[in-house]
Amino acid sequence: MRSRRTLGLLALTTTALTLAACGGGGGTTDSGDGEPAGGGTATTADGGGAAAEPIAQLEIIAPAAPGSGWDQTARAVQEGLQAESLADQVTVTNVPGASGTVALAQVAPQTGKEGLWMASGLAMMTGVVTNSSDVTLDAVTPLARLMGEYELIVVPEGSEFQTLEDLLTAIEEDPDSVPIAGGSAGSADHLFLGLLAQERGITPSDLNYVPFSGGGEATTALLGNQVAAGIAGTGEFQAQVESGELRPLLVSALDTVESVPDAPTLTDAGLEDLEFYNWRSITAPADLPQETVDQYVATLDALHESETWQQTVTDNAWEDVYISGEEFASWIEEENARVTEVLEGLGLVQ
Repeated sequence: MRSRRTLGLLALTTTALTLAACGGGGGTTDSGDGEPAGGGTATTADGGGAAAEPIAQLEIIAPAAPGSGWDQTARAVQEGLQAESLADQVTVTNVPGASGTVALAQVAPQTGKEGLWMASGLAMMTGVVTNSSDVTLDAVTPLARLMGEYELIVVPEGSEFQTLEDLLTAIEEDPDSVPIAGGSAGSADHLFLGLLAQERGITPSDLNYVPFSGGGEATTALLGNQVAAGIAGTGEFQAQVESGELRPLLVSALDTVESVPDAPTLTDAGLEDLEFYNWRSITAPADLPQETVDQYVATLDALHESETWQQTVTDNAWEDVYISGEEFASWIEEENARVTEVLEGLGLVQ
């Protein structure tokens, strides 16, 4: 658990979030309908409480298409809960669209519904802000932040930029001359670059940011020298970094990241306040009984401590940045304000 203030995976919304379930239309469900959860006591993270009674039936909404990051998260939780006997029946329903706000609009009105969780994260938070969504995330209950992925800034192997300092100096002198490939506008890639610009005193909206729909397209642009640099989650560029085709200038972590061990860290760059990662979480509907919220948090705490989940984190090269309950709710509130400020600086919020 991190005591450092993290701007990373910036937050979802302010206040106690609580998410409700997709009310049936438009999604694809892998095995039946989720019904209200059973009661029971779950073991808490600090070892208190009795062994958890499994949740009887649970539906997890993945607010994106099958195969997406949110879908992978929801199905990893599904598999872990069942493998650890923390739930009897768990289904996953995909409700894609508009950075998760389509699912949110279907789920938010279903306050008080038990047996329903929703995968969420940074992309949904930014989607709410940039899309000026009428439905915000202050009506959902935050349960736990599950994992994260650090950002990696790279350049082609033959680039004139040998260090992060070289890159930032060139941007200061002439931002237009330094095109930087990344994900969609407002993505984690764009946000971290905006944070870095702010720290350096560069107006974020002056950046020559070139959005791509996927990491493969950004990698192609980098290898073809169509852009000066690229930014993405560590997994996107890992193979090309290992082969020597791309050279890392910075990873948005304080300490060395195992998947990209040669990447300079924020500590190396003297930027310890900018630790950042894309993150995913689990939320539940609003207005649930406190004992239900406590059970859900304790169940996720137990899942996190299990060998099954730890192996899942390792297999997916996720960063274990787990926090839950009130700590997660407080973190979200702080990070939401910070992210909104960055989005405004990037010119994505009026």
